[in-house]
Amino acid sequence: MQTIRVRTTQNVFIDYPLASIGDRIVAYLIDRLILFLYFMLVIALMVGMKAFENEALMISLGLIFLVFPFMFYGLFFEIFMNGQTPGKHAMKIQVIRLDGTPASVGGYIFRWLFAIVDFGFFGGAVAVIIIAVGGKGQRLGDIVAGTTVVKLAQHKEINSSDVFIVPETTYVPTFEQVVQLSTRDIEVIQRALDANRDHGTYQPLEIITEKIKGMLGIQSDLPPSEFLYTIVKDYNSLTAGR
Repeated sequence: MQTIRVRTTQNVFIDYPLASIGDRIVAYLIDRLILFLYFMLVIALMVGMKAFENEALMISLGLIFLVFPFMFYGLFFEIFMNGQTPGKHAMKIQVIRLDGTPASVGGYIFRWLFAIVDFGFFGGAVAVIIIAVGGKGQRLGDIVAGTTVVKLAQHKEINSSDVFIVPETTYVPTFEQVVQLSTRDIEVIQRALDANRDHGTYQPLEIITEKIKGMLGIQSDLPPSEFLYTIVKDYNSLTAGR
């Protein structure tokens, strides 16, 4: 599977699997099918309301319930579904920034605007060619927005609060200095742990381990993966209820 190496704000490199062109095409077709079924429902309701017998009513309802949803479907869902549309969600793919963080609203708008070029000419061939040639899974809209589309893990996504859930009354934290870390730091650690688990990328664990030890003044002989899992577990235990 083709991957892209992104550099986080902590200067750590993590490999993400790129969404295949096939996955993106299927996601696009699913979204178009949803729109088609929605249009059929709206038209049936308009026929039932005899809206087509009133030109002003027909134009108004058509703009509100047909034209606008068609125009803003992708933009709306990507903003409110964190880089996904129903089609992307079904195919387990997601839009992210090239540094691995969620795309901004501005980024989604750029992708939406340039979709006219990507998909408006030659049936989407422009987008397919640019994605295939570019090597970063980017169509023209992604290049302008600084985004790409990645494949999410097939199994349940694990976040920092899911790691080593233990009774608060029985667990004794190993490194109490972890309270100096931010939620963002823990998210980066968890992302590196997930990448190691899913794709075997080990180097980010070593880099982050050295950074955490330096930040907190910790000396430990634990292997990087075990050390970072302990850091996350300690953080969850010490910050629980805050």
